[in-house]
Amino acid sequence: MTKNPQLDLSELIRAIPDFPKPGILFRDITPLLGNPVAFEETIERMADLIRGERIDALVAAEARGFIFAAPLAIALGAAFVPVRKPGKLPYETHSYSYDLEYGSDTLHMHTDAIRPGSRVWIVDDLLATGGTVEACTKLLENFQANVVGALFCIELEFLEGRQRLAPHRVEALLKY
Repeated sequence: MTKNPQLDLSELIRAIPDFPKPGILFRDITPLLGNPVAFEETIERMADLIRGERIDALVAAEARGFIFAAPLAIALGAAFVPVRKPGKLPYETHSYSYDLEYGSDTLHMHTDAIRPGSRVWIVDDLLATGGTVEACTKLLENFQANVVGALFCIELEFLEGRQRLAPHRVEALLKY
């Protein structure tokens, strides 16, 4: 449960203009991660958004999703399931390939990571266009999992990633 309700977490999200290219306003989470009290509060507040539901697993794509999903899994008593890039998982995997703005990518998950019918939330640091999380939902179809929703620390509302993830529920702690 929230320990520091008066703590303004948005003050610890640094805005960096023109990164990684001109016209982009990058939301940098490293000041938040560097403050243990604020990071713990972030995890608690994110957990509160979905606490009380039956959750079997939290799934996150590398790398920044891992930062939030692992402690959330502990807080919620759920499994943490990593989604990795090609060649990073040592066991048999299911994969899903998808298009990016400039090229394509492939995500992998161990074939025994999720049981059919499991209630799953996908976790990431930031929701922009929703492409990676959408790919995770497609990958989870191999497992016959019940993707309940997606949980983010930050949502960039103007990019409308939430619409791309419909009909799944989307929760975000901070919105810009």
